Amino acid sequence: MAEDHRLAATGEMRYAAVALAVLAALALPAYAVAQPKLPVDQQLRRVEDELAIRRLLVDYAWTQDARDFPAYAALFARNGEWVNGTTIHKGPDDILKMLVGIYGQPQPGFVNRDSFHITTNIEIDIDGDRATARSRHLLLTRGPDGRPRPTLAGRYEDQLIREDGKWKFLRRVDTPVMPTAEEWGKMMRARAPAK
Repeated sequence: MAEDHRLAATGEMRYAAVALAVLAALALPAYAVAQPKLPVDQQLRRVEDELAIRRLLVDYAWTQDARDFPAYAALFARNGEWVNGTTIHKGPDDILKMLVGIYGQPQPGFVNRDSFHITTNIEIDIDGDRATARSRHLLLTRGPDGRPRPTLAGRYEDQLIREDGKWKFLRRVDTPVMPTAEEWGKMMRARAPAK
């Protein structure tokens, strides 16, 4: 009896493997036609660029969460812009001032135990030393009972540039979705550090 089940399972597995191989064989030509025929060195460069851009997007969240404002500001090009609605901050120095204005100066040894950002749904298009990216973000904050709670969801629209050999934000547009930009602005003004 066990032998019969093992043979049936083996037959089903073989059938599934053949079906998967057929589907892959049918799908690969369509995928290959849609992909540009680039030399291997250009393909490798494109993969390296995409990985570097993904790292830039993740570093944006990490440096903000760690309150490492100089590292955050350094992710922007010399004339890079951070945009949210009608608010625009241009250049790393102005962006650094914005962060200190929002969060205050972090204490030495600061460890963030109250919030973190998640970046998802990343889409990147590269054209030489320029690129565009779209992504979603979610801010989680500590709830009254210590559990994480979603606080802000939004989207990023990015223009990127390779500057001095590194990918940087040329323009990052941050659009809050839930709550709306107006609702989020009101919340941020209420929590701004006292001057």
